[in-house]
Order: sequence, then structure tokens, then C-alpha cells
Amino acid sequence: MRPVELRFTVPVQAPPEVVWAAATDWARQGEWMLGTEVHAVGGADGPGGRLVAVTGFGGLGFVDRMEIVEWQPPQRCRVEHVGELVVGAGGFDVVRCGNAASTFVWWERLTLPTGAALIWPVVRPAFTWGMRRSLAAFAQFCREYDRRGK
Repeated sequence: MRPVELRFTVPVQAPPEVVWAAATDWARQGEWMLGTEVHAVGGADGPGGRLVAVTGFGGLGFVDRMEIVEWQPPQRCRVEHVGELVVGAGGFDVVRCGNAASTFVWWERLTLPTGAALIWPVVRPAFTWGMRRSLAAFAQFCREYDRRGK
């Protein structure tokens, strides 16, 4: 098994409190995260909270089960991926860049099973494109979230 580390950042024209609220609005994550729906299992607003993300296209996809292990609003959320396919750590940080601006940092440190590790060099460019597209959509989502108060 081979570890893979990914880190993506996007500037957001919204204060950290709004960025945090938008990022942790799990039920609406599918509005900005390409091909993904997130479901909270019980309370998902602190350590021990559980999330299930379903990602896929055209009937093919996978389930990503996560447990929240660190929760520091409005700055940091860390999860452990505890599924069969996706294993490792991930999370996001919200960095204040003035009164009404932030930087959103999304990161993953995953251990890929052998089969996935073999195809990762082929899949990585598409994954990177999808994450960049999703985070650009997230920045817009935050601006709209801020304007309507949710």
C-alpha cells in the first residue's frame, strides 16, 4: 500500500465563520463537490461524529466512511477515513485573510490499496481537475451562503 498526499487551496471572499458554516453544511456539500453526496450519521458536529460520502458518476462509484477526530470551529476539521476502500486522514483548514476573506485548504493523506495505487498515476490528473473545479464552486457557494445567511 502506498500513501498519497494531496493539498488544494482556494481563496474565498467570505469571513472564516461563513466558510466554516458552508463547509460543515454536510447535506449541501453535493452542491459544490463534484459527484459527491455527504450524509451525516447522527450528530456530525464534533469529534466522534460520522459522515458517509458517496462519490460516483454513471452508476460507478464508491463509499467513503469518515469519523471526525478534530473539530476547532471556525478553523480546522480533521477526519479519519475508515472505509474499506478509502483509508487515511483528511480535513480542511480555514485561514483568515482579513475581515471578509479566507483561504480554504483541503487536504488528504490516503493509503491506497495495491490496485488503486497502480492506476493512481492515470487517475490523479482527473482527480486534481475535479478537486480544483469543486473548490472553485465552493468559493462561489460561500459567497452565496454569506449573502443569504445560509
